[in-house]
Amino acid sequence: MIDDQTVNAFETAAGCGTRLRQAREAAGLTLDAVGQQLRMPVQVVKSLEAEQWDRLGAPVFVRGQLKSYARLLKVDLGDVLDQARIGPVVPPQLVSHTHTPRARRIAESLGRRALYVGITAVLAVPVWFATRGHFDSASTTPSTASLDVIPAAVPVAGTAAPAAQAASEAAPGVAPSAPSAPYLASLTPVPRPSAAAAAPAGALSLQFRGDSWVDIAAPDGSTVEKALIKSGETRTFSPGQVARMVLGNASAVEVQQAGTIVDLSPYQRANVARFTVSSDGSVAPVSH
Repeated sequence: MIDDQTVNAFETAAGCGTRLRQAREAAGLTLDAVGQQLRMPVQVVKSLEAEQWDRLGAPVFVRGQLKSYARLLKVDLGDVLDQARIGPVVPPQLVSHTHTPRARRIAESLGRRALYVGITAVLAVPVWFATRGHFDSASTTPSTASLDVIPAAVPVAGTAAPAAQAASEAAPGVAPSAPSAPYLASLTPVPRPSAAAAAPAGALSLQFRGDSWVDIAAPDGSTVEKALIKSGETRTFSPGQVARMVLGNASAVEVQQAGTIVDLSPYQRANVARFTVSSDGSVAPVSH
């Protein structure tokens, strides 16, 4: 519905409805036929012919409907419509009939945030627990106590015992001290300065010029050594003692077989060397 000012704006367009009705009747068209062609309700067509502008909405819509109707009947309403002073279309003001208290809006906002946090926790906590063990095992470096260095407090077998026996014989009446706890040595031979000269024929020796991970297996599949070897250390194995080797950071490891340096390039990939060791100490690639 439009107000009186809107109706007065179309007073100068009086007579448009009559001219349109006469043109329609002269063309032999019914109201239904006009409504179908213009895609307008029949009631709108009747209101245009009756010049009942207050039933047709805003002036801009009425002007468009009149032009469409005149264009259909080939009636010139230009002079009449141009004289009609239609004011600017003022958008309707939206008035809110509901008011939400500020405290309620804050509570709803906090509730939504709490819901998002809860959903995130439900999804993230199981994933964290599922992956925690994997990251802990990946980040924990296996610590192995090397038995290759004999502590100074433990006497070397074959040297300390005769010395203690000689001392007891030299001082009669003195009770001999209690024997020390047995020292358990690893399967890996203890590196000594003369180890290369004392190595058996066909022995396989490793000299580490940098830190390297090693995985050394015996012929029966058991692990001889699997640890991180520090730079400067050496390992020597007699023929038949090992059957397979994996050397990390292989470029920092020098392998000698019977005193001859072994070229690891045929067995190396991405700075990791994998090879087998035969019973006579010779090196061969790993068979897949």
